Amino acid sequence: MIRYRGKKNVIDKVKEFDAFTKVPEEYVDSTPVGGTFSIITLFIIVCLIYSEVTYFLDSNLVFKFMPDTDMDEKLRINIDITVAMPCSNLGADILDSTSQSVFGFGELQEEDTWFELTQEQQDSFDAVKYLNSYLREEYHSLWQLLWKKGHGSVRATIPPRKNKPNRRPDACRLHGVLTLNKVAGNFHITAGKSLHLPRGHIHLNMLFDDTPQNFSHRIHRLSFGSPANGMIYPLEGDEKITTDESMLYQYFIEVVPTDVDTTFESIKTFQYSVKELERPISHTHGSHGVPGIFLKYDMGAIKIKVYQERENLLQFMLRLFSIIGGIYVIFRFLITIVLTLRTAFLNKIAPDVLDRLSEKPIKVHPLLVSTNLLVPDEPDLIRQ
Repeated sequence: MIRYRGKKNVIDKVKEFDAFTKVPEEYVDSTPVGGTFSIITLFIIVCLIYSEVTYFLDSNLVFKFMPDTDMDEKLRINIDITVAMPCSNLGADILDSTSQSVFGFGELQEEDTWFELTQEQQDSFDAVKYLNSYLREEYHSLWQLLWKKGHGSVRATIPPRKNKPNRRPDACRLHGVLTLNKVAGNFHITAGKSLHLPRGHIHLNMLFDDTPQNFSHRIHRLSFGSPANGMIYPLEGDEKITTDESMLYQYFIEVVPTDVDTTFESIKTFQYSVKELERPISHTHGSHGVPGIFLKYDMGAIKIKVYQERENLLQFMLRLFSIIGGIYVIFRFLITIVLTLRTAFLNKIAPDVLDRLSEKPIKVHPLLVSTNLLVPDEPDLIRQ
């Protein structure tokens, strides 16, 4: 005959895999001290597990430097600049060290506008200007957050003008994308339209010698390649205001190829550093040059590869189990010390209290309790 042993739950099945013998529950003395330490132990273990899992998921950023050997790659430049001069008086062109025709790079869109912003537009531009300035200054303490949390570059997205002034436009917005050779080049905005020649171009600025020139400008966007999280583009949100009619602004840009392979994206892009120089043009005072805005860029010979490196899963599991086991052993040791000191203290000060604490009701197994197996008398059965 097969006896029914009952259906085992999941906990009982797991206990069957325990190779170490355990003390039966009826011989275990539960104390408030042990229960308190058990709760504290459980809380600390949960906190440490959460901390270790967070640390494991929060991978390390690795920046690797290597020579840039991809010379056939194209360089894309994203431009959005507003200059305080009408579009009819400006010319924007680009030249590189290959002397390639400027028509092969693309064309910038010219849009007549007003240099003075509305209050809504000014607030938007000032917010982005302040934020980009703060990120540039505090980048050394925020770079991990920017790269790991997927921070995108902040661009001055100016809202459209709702009310147009009752006067002619006095500014020109130049925006678009140019595809360049990956070599040094010079993007410049000067007075006068350009005349393209077989070996370059010239600006007809001699026609504007008596025309007031104002090269005050705002840079809404100036970046190379595709936008990437974690990168700060130094010139975006920059604003230069001048009252001098012959002002030269020069930006010396060092472009660095960057391969990004993180949790959020995997792209090939470029970042840059910049040095600025501005001076008034005065031939009588020995300050020669051509008024305008010149962005001279050069390519770096070193490429940066940014990727995330995580700890091995086996090492993570071993460290996690060792932490749990170590905490458990330490607290069991502390419980033993506390109970020993308590017993010694009560034995010396209040032995009767120790005796009451030591008393434990004896648990008798139900199967060992004798039952009355006598058959009742017949008269008793009749009365029932």
